[in-house]
Amino acid sequence: MTDAYIYDHVRTPRGKGKKDGALHQATPVWLLRTLLQALQQRNALDTALVDDVVLGCVTPVGEQGADIARTAVLDAEWAQTVAGVTQSRFCASGLESVNLAAAKVGTGWEDLVVAGGVESMSRWTMGSDGGAWFMDPRINQKLGFVPQGVGADLIGTLEGWGRADVDAYALRSHQKAAAARAAGHFGRSIVPVVDIAGLPMLAEDETIRANATLEAMAKLDPSFAMMGAMGFDATALRKYTTVERITHMHHAGNSSGIVDGAALMLVGNAEGGRRAGLKPRARIRAAAVVGSEPTIMLTGPTPACRKALAKAGMAASDIDLWEVNEAFAVVPMKTARDLGVDLERVNVNGGSIAMGHPLGATGCIILGTLLDELERRNLATGCATLCVGGGMGIATIIERVGA
Repeated sequence: MTDAYIYDHVRTPRGKGKKDGALHQATPVWLLRTLLQALQQRNALDTALVDDVVLGCVTPVGEQGADIARTAVLDAEWAQTVAGVTQSRFCASGLESVNLAAAKVGTGWEDLVVAGGVESMSRWTMGSDGGAWFMDPRINQKLGFVPQGVGADLIGTLEGWGRADVDAYALRSHQKAAAARAAGHFGRSIVPVVDIAGLPMLAEDETIRANATLEAMAKLDPSFAMMGAMGFDATALRKYTTVERITHMHHAGNSSGIVDGAALMLVGNAEGGRRAGLKPRARIRAAAVVGSEPTIMLTGPTPACRKALAKAGMAASDIDLWEVNEAFAVVPMKTARDLGVDLERVNVNGGSIAMGHPLGATGCIILGTLLDELERRNLATGCATLCVGGGMGIATIIERVGA
């Protein structure tokens, strides 16, 4: 095996995932076309040197179906020789794409691969592709399926957290994201989206609430209490018998936002970078996926991080900065507690609570954000991790080149 390097990454702003969101009129192929062309232009990239494009998409139906990766390559007018594949590992799809790209170039079978993901949640709602996990009553019963929000509330209950704890975490996410946006910390990687006439659609993340307050959050009703009362609480409690009842604490203000967005990362080995005239920014040291308990679904980051750290010969204390996807407030809170990591080193520019979670793209987005921040602070190592539907976890460790 040879080393896999990150040469560049780009992302769109994240737009509110509703019909009045700024990116609703942009098709998912248009988002990808925008990024592919930007990646080519900013690196003076001969696209014929790229072997493949690996994209994550959690709801690959309609405009997002039929192997959107290859469609986007052709629409962006890249070299015809560039292949494309679309895959789904639920919420981890964007990071899984990067890890697959790293494995491809690490073998030497391929030299340059573009990886990332896309999700247009305002156009194709979450779950619209169906699947036995959600739709088959026999599978629901056998596997103890409950909606992730109920699982998040169960984690909070098990960990002894309450509404005030998760709201306080969420407020900090908005505050950090607003401060980072104002300071221009996302500017290196965001590519503004324009329409076919060249008119601006969105240049910055749309859902950050710079004026968020605990008082406003306190007025929001828990989002998953009714689902729990419909029988999902009982399903969860049959497995978690030490809990008398679930305290429902998550709501729209302390859970990840539904948004549209896309992200891409240029990954290659040393030979691929040399031929393209590129300078590496970071090395991918290790990556891991794990299966975790499928009812609660959200506990995978801890074992995935431990597995990746073991592969890299590192301890959690060796990691300078962490990106833990904020699917729900309890996920980064629990991951940090489990690993003994100070929350001050986690999601230092905010996360998906503030900026949203475009399912197929988020993993690539947070890894790129992590790299940008390591460079800005002149730090060396970072770890990005996400919880995953179906009960899984994923983690990727990077190290800056020359740090």
